Amino acid sequence: MFMRWVVVLLWVFPRVGWAEERAAPGDPVAWDEDLVFLEPDVDELLEPVVEADEDEQEEASASGSGWASRLSLETTTWMLLPRRGAGTEEGFLQVHPRLEVVNPGLLQLELGAPVRLGLWGGAAGASLVRKEDWDELSDWGQVVQTLMVGGDAPNFVWVGTLKSYTLLSGHLVRRYNNRGNPDYNPAGAVVTGMLRPLYVEAFASDILGARLMGAEVVLDVRHILLGRQPYPMKYALSFSVVHDWGEAGGTSEPLTLAHLDGTAILVSHRQGPRGFELQANVGWGGRPGEGGAWGAVAGLGADYLSSTVDMRARLEARLQRGGFRQGAFGPDYELARFRVAGPDAVPQADASFRDGASVHGEVLFHWDAENLSFLWRRHFRLSMGAEVFTWGRVDVDGRLETQLFHRNLSVGVGGLVVGAGQPGARYLVSGDARWRLLGGMLYAVGQGGTLLFPTAEGTPRPGAFASVGLGVDNAR
Repeated sequence: MFMRWVVVLLWVFPRVGWAEERAAPGDPVAWDEDLVFLEPDVDELLEPVVEADEDEQEEASASGSGWASRLSLETTTWMLLPRRGAGTEEGFLQVHPRLEVVNPGLLQLELGAPVRLGLWGGAAGASLVRKEDWDELSDWGQVVQTLMVGGDAPNFVWVGTLKSYTLLSGHLVRRYNNRGNPDYNPAGAVVTGMLRPLYVEAFASDILGARLMGAEVVLDVRHILLGRQPYPMKYALSFSVVHDWGEAGGTSEPLTLAHLDGTAILVSHRQGPRGFELQANVGWGGRPGEGGAWGAVAGLGADYLSSTVDMRARLEARLQRGGFRQGAFGPDYELARFRVAGPDAVPQADASFRDGASVHGEVLFHWDAENLSFLWRRHFRLSMGAEVFTWGRVDVDGRLETQLFHRNLSVGVGGLVVGAGQPGARYLVSGDARWRLLGGMLYAVGQGGTLLFPTAEGTPRPGAFASVGLGVDNAR
């Protein structure tokens, strides 16, 4: 049955899906300690190359070869604190070295990982290095912070952390975080490619373990009917399938989901990549082998792009039956695969999601007072998704970031609420700040938030963390 679903991978869906952020092809490389993966998008093919500012142009010409590098070392205290009487306080010295080498458009490689050395607390006879960070093969994936080969959509390979990752249409994988389990540190991978009239994106949440894998294929309908068009994917069909083997980061039940989507661009007022666009989408999904598990969706998406504002929004009406739900592989999945939020004390693969309907909304808003030439140069960034169910449940997750004082101060806050309005709801919050000193080479950093650790019994153990320290690099 599973292979039958895989064989149907000849349809898919394009632009309406988008991840935490996206960059135009040819964006100059800029150093950012918290750079996150950008989901490729078909329309990026139409975006212009963005010029570097004068200082960066001089720096690039001085290097001659186009290669650039950065070395950094961050040293902080990292405290793991108990909540609700669960566990004991532990303190660590966290040392995080990084080496990054870049040739824009060809290769970006960043190596390094946080190493936590025990200072106080912990079990008697515990090792010097926190063992939970390195106790399985998948944890060694964290050494590869970023590996990108190709650079420009639609053809490239990316390896690293998946933060708020969305697989194209987003009806199976939406805002997924492969580091949602604090003791599981895999490196994920994303591969994209276009051979008109098809566009394909495939991903794996763990390159060293049998975990979450999937793909989505987009078929340009207009190209089939009328030949190659100057603006692709105006009308498209897509098919996606995702499977979790459940064999890394702890063992869990396998789970397979599939989805068929169609999309159409209703309104487009653009000059190049800038302007406004309105899309409509419909879709149907299910769980192969489970005849009564299915769901349907219909919605609208809107994009607006100018020199200083990048805004994307989506609003959808959804229907769920037989335990299926859209966006099942979401921000809470690395915890839900062991135990779902809510009154049911079962893994997500065995959970019977309540029949009903929901309204899902999502917004991504970027603003910069100067221009949007670099991904990391955003005076304000907001990413938020929310889903409200007819039977009283609410799920919300989001992150807000801002840069102040000539970009020397960066502040970010984020949160996740799963199952609000129901017993057993989950609440997670986090925040971080980074202040560059002495011309930018030295910076102070502080982080803190709450955590949930999966346990052998399935019930997540609550905890919290706090970290303060200094870092130095040659980025600025």
